[in-house]
Amino acid sequence: MLRFHHGSVSPVRGCETEGMRAWVVRTPGRLERVELPTPAPGPDELLVRVRACGVCRTDLHVRDGDLPPHKSPVVPGHEVVGDVVAAGAAIPDYPVGTRVGVPWLRRTCGVCKYCTRGRENLCPHSLYTGWDADGGYAEYTTVPAAYAYPLPEKDFAEYSDEELAPLLCAGIIGYRALRRADLPPGGRLGVYGFGGSAHLTAQVAIGQGAVVHVLTRSPEAQALARELGAASAAGAYDAPPEPLDSAILFAPVGDLVPVALSALDRGGTLSVAGIYLTDIPPLAYDRQLFQERNLRSVTANTREDGREFLAAAAAYKLRIAVTPYPFDQADQALDDLAADRVNGVAVLVH
Repeated sequence: MLRFHHGSVSPVRGCETEGMRAWVVRTPGRLERVELPTPAPGPDELLVRVRACGVCRTDLHVRDGDLPPHKSPVVPGHEVVGDVVAAGAAIPDYPVGTRVGVPWLRRTCGVCKYCTRGRENLCPHSLYTGWDADGGYAEYTTVPAAYAYPLPEKDFAEYSDEELAPLLCAGIIGYRALRRADLPPGGRLGVYGFGGSAHLTAQVAIGQGAVVHVLTRSPEAQALARELGAASAAGAYDAPPEPLDSAILFAPVGDLVPVALSALDRGGTLSVAGIYLTDIPPLAYDRQLFQERNLRSVTANTREDGREFLAAAAAYKLRIAVTPYPFDQADQALDDLAADRVNGVAVLVH
């Protein structure tokens, strides 16, 4: 038994004949606009009418084949804000009409040693929205109810749908990267790259009392960093004005790993935030690792990371630099992201 929101398309019974607009990746390097059947939610899933979907650099890696295909064709997109229009038979009491966020993490097994230790982000059986299952570059998408984030108007009244969308990956992943960086209270944080995730994470760190130095190649991003309260902003390969207690690498550029490690003070930690990174060149042990400097990766996030970050975002209004694109211009949005023509976050809107 499925319940539907009045005025919605009729999924499952009837959705086989209902079409929706979507974008898919079939072959590396190309995003195609297509018509697809409206998806039917599984027993524990929600059908969501998409209001807005953030354009993440991971979508670019999916399009360009930097990430090996898990599903082909696949609808990218994992920063989705929308309304629940149907709920599966196993969740009959889920409120239809609820505004929810659909994030990157789609499922975990719940029984492996990582899941049972509270580290579900390391689950070897994890599945991801827009990679293993169709995502938000469409008019409708599905999400397991246990992995959706309710976004009630009362808690997020100061945010538009377009502003909420990037919180669901850029914000959550950045929050985990900040935790992995072990930034001490009042510490000095270096942020390498300043796109969607970085500009949110820097605000969280500044709000917690950190001194933030931004290192990025884009003059526009440097200007945005200063506007948001960064203590300094310079080129990606420049040295910060003081040694860093922690650093986060958001740019998917392996050449910056030794640069960032060299900028750390003794005992400092570099956290690498991306799912993809070009090859790291050889490291000089004495300059870049000795004196207990640490290098850490960041792998996805847990649902608890998401809940913590969204609670913080609800309590403290983040300034989100959004560049909206009409849904029909998703290919242009990805091209602009690839060419560093997006200042802040690109978001597809319906």
